[in-house]
Amino acid sequence: MRLFIERKPVKVYPDPKRVIARFFFNGDDRAKDVIRKVLELSAKDVFGLISPILQEYSKRHRNITKILTRHCKKIKHVMDDIGIDYESLSKNQRLLLGSYFTHEYSIESAAFFNPSVVEDPDQSELVEGEKRLIISFRAVGEGHISSVVFRRAMVDKNGNITVNPAGNYIDEAEIIRNAVYSKKLFFKKAADASIDLSILDEIGNQLEEKFDYALLRRIIHSSKNLTDDDLKKLEYDKVLWLSDTYHEISFSRDTDISDRVIFPISEFERKGIEDARFVRFIKEDGSVIYYATYTAFDGAMILPKLLQTTDFYDFKISPLHGAGAQNKNLALFPRKINGKYVMMSRIDGCNNYLMYSDKINVWDNPVKLQEPKFPWELIQIGNCGSPIETEAGWLVITHGVGPMRRYCLGAVLLDLEDPSIEIGRLDEPLVIPNQDEREGYVPNVLYSCGSIIHNGELIIPYGLSDYCSSFATVKIDLLLGKLLETGP
Repeated sequence: MRLFIERKPVKVYPDPKRVIARFFFNGDDRAKDVIRKVLELSAKDVFGLISPILQEYSKRHRNITKILTRHCKKIKHVMDDIGIDYESLSKNQRLLLGSYFTHEYSIESAAFFNPSVVEDPDQSELVEGEKRLIISFRAVGEGHISSVVFRRAMVDKNGNITVNPAGNYIDEAEIIRNAVYSKKLFFKKAADASIDLSILDEIGNQLEEKFDYALLRRIIHSSKNLTDDDLKKLEYDKVLWLSDTYHEISFSRDTDISDRVIFPISEFERKGIEDARFVRFIKEDGSVIYYATYTAFDGAMILPKLLQTTDFYDFKISPLHGAGAQNKNLALFPRKINGKYVMMSRIDGCNNYLMYSDKINVWDNPVKLQEPKFPWELIQIGNCGSPIETEAGWLVITHGVGPMRRYCLGAVLLDLEDPSIEIGRLDEPLVIPNQDEREGYVPNVLYSCGSIIHNGELIIPYGLSDYCSSFATVKIDLLLGKLLETGP
């Protein structure tokens, strides 16, 4: 008999009004025509055009003049080609040019799903029994491009969940490219990305064992200038695109967490940042850092990546390396076990694997932990977020795919000191899509990227058919009891 699950009367829906202003560029030739025509306008005409644009879009973006100025500067190389001095442009000319190279993108217009939840770093001014949460979501817009967005929520002593309304603006972060790369790891990842080996050898011979972004960029630009072969130029670009996958981002301190969006930055994630699994990680000295594994997708290749932050303002981003850092579904345990980092993965797209590592960004030697066993999960099994530590063992919420590609949630209990030992596993689903949840962007799918325990209840945020998100809860003692009954 299946456990009783309480579905909360809370749903978080996509909001097509939440837009970001992105750089819009259709190639050098068209840009040259636009620039020439704009600069033929009189100062009066320029003012007459830009003034209503600023009035209208200042209501939709926190600092539209800063955005337009930044986008104008991105076409400086085109101006240089046609002999226009960027510094000689008036402020209004720069703003107007920037507007022609800007478009709005609705980050949530298609779907809002696959949530992950962690305890908010700020638990101040709460009453007994309350907890403040941060929930991440996968937001999908035009072209099925995914990004990571956030909401803040509160759960009270009675288990009632309130999701705070989103702010009026959305901000992308400032990108900081100051990474120092390990030559061995970087070029191994480049080879995995099928970049031409002769190009990699040529570049690698000019680099020391540690190098930075600025040096790599100079070498690549110099090499590109020595060839007229467009295919070779593309291979050089791929190396630079890979370097862009290592970076830091920083959000303005005057943003609410719902204002922050982590949008694809590098070409290797241009089709989306998918299914971030956040975890509150306790270091050996007792300090806390938040990690998230996610999948970067370029339309063909999957690149597992790692986010890390302490405050949800500043994030460090880097790829994950090694034979175990393949495919989707990587989920980090919330502390080291026997002195090593531990990760769950699904490298073959079907089974759950377990990995140990001395370095959080290098994962090798995956060992199969579980394979599909029951009829509701015969297509594949995977995790639904990081394992949760309980007195009885590591609780892992799983997903299983069965007939008609229906996704259900299950649960597994692993040994605390040796998580390769399965203590128990539900033989029936924990949560099944009901009649109100099976219609959406992708029908018949329930999916979660992380849960949390509060006041004796397991809170599972989950996506409903990849359209919107909601919450389900189950008494943790009943769930653990059921798992212990099933036995290995």
